[in-house]
Amino acid sequence: MNQNSELVIREATEADIPALLGLIRELAEYEKLTHILVATEEMYREALFGAKPVAEALIAFDAGKPVGYAIFFHNFSTFLGRAGLYLEDIYVRPETRGKGVGKKLFATVARIAKERNCGRYEWCVLKWNTPSIEFYDALGAESMDGWLMMRLEGDALAKVAQHA
Repeated sequence: MNQNSELVIREATEADIPALLGLIRELAEYEKLTHILVATEEMYREALFGAKPVAEALIAFDAGKPVGYAIFFHNFSTFLGRAGLYLEDIYVRPETRGKGVGKKLFATVARIAKERNCGRYEWCVLKWNTPSIEFYDALGAESMDGWLMMRLEGDALAKVAQHA
């Protein structure tokens, strides 16, 4: 961040979708996952601002330029009987890292979780992403070592769905 600039974090608007998708492309490149990035501006318009939004987004600006974002949505704990917040993505441009932007984005989502009386704030991190793991550890996050994330997608999802 520039010394004379002020960090602004706010809810994303429809007008932010092109900038948001640009940041998402940067994250996909960083995580070496561009081959699975198929999202379009229209898909984000529907997901974030459509008739039934399924996620929310924050966007961070420095000197009027987008420098990071967080996307999150509600999940539910059957044991707590309460909603939680799941952080799908948090990303800060490399040239802006180490200046508190990521911590501020992360804390803003935490504040939203507290305001909504959520029982948990959860996310996943790639095992090779040591800088992010260290960032989360420094904030007091706990690794859920006893849990293994599972996924169905594509043909496997379609095949299982046929049994409904």
